[in-house]
Amino acid sequence: MLMLLLRNRVRGLLNIRKPRAGLRRGHKPPVGAFVVKDDYRFRMQSGMSDERWRWLQDQGWRESRYRPDRRVYRDIPTAWVTGLIDAPDENCHKVLEAAMLRARPGPRLHGAAALPPQEKPRRAR
Repeated sequence: MLMLLLRNRVRGLLNIRKPRAGLRRGHKPPVGAFVVKDDYRFRMQSGMSDERWRWLQDQGWRESRYRPDRRVYRDIPTAWVTGLIDAPDENCHKVLEAAMLRARPGPRLHGAAALPPQEKPRRAR
């Protein structure tokens, strides 16, 4: 562990690190899929245009494809996603910022935390 930390420090000082490639642009996710950026998340809704999806991708939003996802996100309310879909192009930034301000911590939907508790099987006597 110490060796790894030391190696990373040396690589950083010598400027050996390679910048990461930009995020790939993908197709518009299906309705109901999660779209994430940093610790924000919303469900894709019908009615989102391809132009609006490309704009969101330019802002850094991507479809969440990793499962089980144990990260904790702040969920953007559905009404604000609808408002973002319906907003004129010149107001998109403002609507998205307001939506992110109203995001609330959401449940973990994937992984072990999403599974309901299971009853233990009873032994036959």
